[in-house]
Amino acid sequence: IPLPPEYARIFSFHNYKATQKYVLEKARDIGLFNPVVASGRLEHESKMSVLHFGIKKHKSYQFPIKGKESLVFHVGFRQFAARPIFSVDSINSNQHKMEKFLHEGRFAIASVYAPISFPPSPLIALKMGNGEVGYPAVAASGSLKSIDPEKIILKKIVLTGVSKLKATVRYMFHDPRDVSHFKPVEIWTKKGVRGNIKESVGTHGTMKCTFNHSVQQHDTVCMSLFKRVCPKWPEHRFPILLDARVT
Repeated sequence: IPLPPEYARIFSFHNYKATQKYVLEKARDIGLFNPVVASGRLEHESKMSVLHFGIKKHKSYQFPIKGKESLVFHVGFRQFAARPIFSVDSINSNQHKMEKFLHEGRFAIASVYAPISFPPSPLIALKMGNGEVGYPAVAASGSLKSIDPEKIILKKIVLTGVSKLKATVRYMFHDPRDVSHFKPVEIWTKKGVRGNIKESVGTHGTMKCTFNHSVQQHDTVCMSLFKRVCPKWPEHRFPILLDARVT
């Protein structure tokens, strides 16, 4: 599956932890950690990449937070617009299952296109209000965990077909080559019957299948697949400045 065109605009570290250690040691050597009034950026922090935050919905926020919904991220002293996708934090795997919403009471991973920062950076996610006033509300909080464009986030999709006869399925595929490609994948029906693809029939994607129980003629045959998803590039980098109202 080709990567989205936004990946041509981002930066990828060969080893971001080693780079973070080098950048912080370099900043310490030249005295950037002495108290100052102005704030600055470290090396690489002007570049864009894919950042992954550990995030939890704030208990005071009562509205649902959907994936790719526009939020305002405050990371350290920086503020930017983001449209995160949420996923389960799989510690022992580089493949993470996408979640449609940020669920209340548990941590998730929020992946966004954003300017590079080095962990651990605190996060406060704001949701702009609706109406004429438009006051922002604290929607979630967390911290930066990693910078990794190679992390794979998978979205579950379900292909469906119609059981024409007891073991013949059509309309799931329209090409016999697709039937051959997905032959190893298990199929199931909405009535709870499971089975496997046996062979392709004809030239229009019809296939013969075997099931562990009898299948009703009008039952729907399904196949669960996963596809890689990526964050949504924000329409504006600084929505608060664009939406500011002078009183």
